[in-house]
Amino acid sequence: MMEGSHASGAAGDSLWQACIEQLAQELPEQQFNTWIKPLVAQVSPDFSKVTVYVANRFKLDWIRAQYAGRITQMLESLYGQAIVLELAITPREAVARVTPLQLAREMAAQAEPAAELAEENGAGPHKSRLNPALTFASLVEGTANRMARAAAMHVAGSPGQLYNPLFIYGGVGLGKTHLMHAVGNRLLEERPGAKVLYIHAEQFVSDVVKSYQRKTFDAFKERYHSLDLLLIDDVQFFANKDRTQEEFFNAFEALLAKKSHIVMTSDTYPKGLPDIHERLVSRFDSGLTVAIEPPELEMRVAILINKAQSEGTEMPEEVAFFVAKNVRSNVRELEGALRKILAYSRFNQKEISIQLAREALRDLLSIQNRQISVENIQKTVADYYKIKVADMYSKKRPASIARPRQIAMYLAKELTQKSLPEIGELFGGRDHTTVLHAVRKIGGERQQLAELNQQLHVLEQTLKG
Repeated sequence: MMEGSHASGAAGDSLWQACIEQLAQELPEQQFNTWIKPLVAQVSPDFSKVTVYVANRFKLDWIRAQYAGRITQMLESLYGQAIVLELAITPREAVARVTPLQLAREMAAQAEPAAELAEENGAGPHKSRLNPALTFASLVEGTANRMARAAAMHVAGSPGQLYNPLFIYGGVGLGKTHLMHAVGNRLLEERPGAKVLYIHAEQFVSDVVKSYQRKTFDAFKERYHSLDLLLIDDVQFFANKDRTQEEFFNAFEALLAKKSHIVMTSDTYPKGLPDIHERLVSRFDSGLTVAIEPPELEMRVAILINKAQSEGTEMPEEVAFFVAKNVRSNVRELEGALRKILAYSRFNQKEISIQLAREALRDLLSIQNRQISVENIQKTVADYYKIKVADMYSKKRPASIARPRQIAMYLAKELTQKSLPEIGELFGGRDHTTVLHAVRKIGGERQQLAELNQQLHVLEQTLKG
């Protein structure tokens, strides 16, 4: 048997560990820690079956209903062949009945995992909850994150002064959380006694609810209002939670009054946040707002090579370029692709090459090739901006048509392997210089215009399914 990353055989260990790591990237942290992390697995010698042992019947039924299908898919994708997943109750607990109290606890863990985990981790007033591995040194810099990184470093060096609050926004897996942890870790290096707290917005919501239920608001205020640095992730989760927004506004005001610093992340810019009170949005927007973009090609290559080295493997540059060209959306997907390649290489005892990468990532590549075509981009953009698909190829030039057309050209260059001349041909036989102009124009404006940037994020996520 193996628990987490410990297995009877090195290859079985690698397979289960790769699967666990991939699930950790896909699932919310609270779900992963509650349901997946405790699982114990045994891989058969021929890799035809993986038996997962679960503590009790309630957990077994829940894992089967919610996660078994995805675990099987992932194991098969990593190994490259069919694998049977078997769920079983851990032998020493097989005859034990689940008491009503145990059942209630299990259901509470599902209903309020964030609160339970905070208590397990001892997230008290002086616990920072920082990940020490997430530093400025371990973050690959590129044009996609340069401004956000520079602002974060300034905050870490001079908290409570400029850029307060610092609001960082962007899509999933682009490194927003990494930057926040880096700020906290750098500040604690320089001021070990500083009160720093990293927290997800869901946990703040949970803390507010519990404080009302238990009438412990003095302790709540002592915890949050006395901080030197508050790092709060995914503030879009405050939407429609009036009481939480009220308490966060109070904490916000108290921290700014004592020159403490606040760093926040979100999936969109402040004015694009739905169902957040206007006075809170104006506070979010009162410091510095910076975006993190999907990483450009050279940055993606550097991330892959660096990450492979940290895993003790050399990735040939041409393989890194192949992967980087095909995995474009975010750092998390890049790291997931790398894990698949490393696991596939170990299982098959083959050197890392473009051909091996193509085999390891065949599912991902087939999805991309099927979904993201220039024609699909044209249709999606036309639908979004409420114009006709035929307008993409026409010679019409009013702004209401020319602008979406340029956006479609930009996305075609970003999301497909087509050359500029090929894209031009698919847009009514236009010259490649017209496409190049559109790509540069939209790419440049994306850095300046928050609204355009958000529209492009929406279109990209729609196209990637």
